[in-house]
Amino acid sequence: MKKRTQVLLILLGLLFPAAVVGADDTNGPTVSEAEGPIKFINLYDLEKEASTKIPKGAFGYVEGGAEDEVTMRGNTKAFDKKQILPNGLAGLDGVDLTTQFLGIDLPSPIILAPMAAHGLVHKEADRASIKGTQKAGTIMSISTYSSVLIDDIAKSAPGAPFLFQIYMSKDSGFNEFIVKKAKEAGARAIIITIDAGTPGNRESDQRNDYNYSMPTPNVLEYYQGGNMTQSQARELRKISFSGEDIKFIKRVGGLPVLVKGIQSPEAAETAIAAGADGIWVSNHGGRQLDGGPASFEMLPIIAEVVNKRVPIVFDSGVRRGTHVFKALASGADLVAVGRPALYGLILGGSEGVSDVFQHLNKELETTMILAGTKDIAEVKKTAYSTPKKSDDGLGQLYDNGEAAGQGGHRKPGSATFRGDS
Repeated sequence: MKKRTQVLLILLGLLFPAAVVGADDTNGPTVSEAEGPIKFINLYDLEKEASTKIPKGAFGYVEGGAEDEVTMRGNTKAFDKKQILPNGLAGLDGVDLTTQFLGIDLPSPIILAPMAAHGLVHKEADRASIKGTQKAGTIMSISTYSSVLIDDIAKSAPGAPFLFQIYMSKDSGFNEFIVKKAKEAGARAIIITIDAGTPGNRESDQRNDYNYSMPTPNVLEYYQGGNMTQSQARELRKISFSGEDIKFIKRVGGLPVLVKGIQSPEAAETAIAAGADGIWVSNHGGRQLDGGPASFEMLPIIAEVVNKRVPIVFDSGVRRGTHVFKALASGADLVAVGRPALYGLILGGSEGVSDVFQHLNKELETTMILAGTKDIAEVKKTAYSTPKKSDDGLGQLYDNGEAAGQGGHRKPGSATFRGDS
């Protein structure tokens, strides 16, 4: 009987590989080939469904965070510390989610963050992702460690706007090569990631005995030869950065430069002084330093220092339209999502990626209507209120002025935040 079973599994493997190498195979080669619209209630349900479609090790790499994952969990929990007060007397006849960034007209302020794992989870990899962002009308951020060459990704969706994220190498020749290549492919800006000089300690990978060693064609193309994996490419990374790195990338690329991984006012000042064209507030989704603050907690502090000198992009922990609203009201100009887009990619390919953005847009629209904010400009003017106890023990709301970087007092008709002090 045992022998028959083995023979049957072999035959099934030949006819239906996915039926044998499934989600319980920790390091199996299974990737999704799904393509089509997906249905889900929220992004938390989306994650659960996606976890059943690819091997445990691969999903753990995408989903996991550093060490005890305190910062990763805190990223999403931090949004609960601020409350949006509804306003049904704003006289709205509709809301407008549109915005603009780097001269690109966008249907909403939500874009795709750079990630390296597209080819880990889907056969069409980054090609499907950029088709999805194009369908959603938003911006894709392509990683140095994309599973497909930059120019091939761009050719997959002609005209689709994208940014290019660089993990700077100790080899300045590579840095110049990859930035110029991204520009030739049509990148609108370069993102310098400064919070990943060394990989975070992701214990879920160790528990799953999982080693992420996907090929890195962009790196391989420069070094011409062999089969360089991401693990090998990491050995070439710079481990720390300075304003001189920002100046170098601006000089050789001739494109706007955004600095990603900003988690302190001091770092924001250094970046702007060096000529950064944008600040990207992020803690890498809690994948790098565990025990640091939630990205959302640092956003208003950094926004106050930036004071609208350059635009601010925000990511880490965003799972709801209300999260997007709160980030915009705290000083962000754009909000980027990462893992949820990969979950959409697993379940529906390019259509799944697009559906994730459409879902968040719908939640943001609902929030804006209920908060009485007619457009993104008004969302950004949403004021904070901090609940405090009065002498009689009853709660009172004290307006702390407008959103980070705005100054002054809340204008009539704009929504208000309640927040924990």
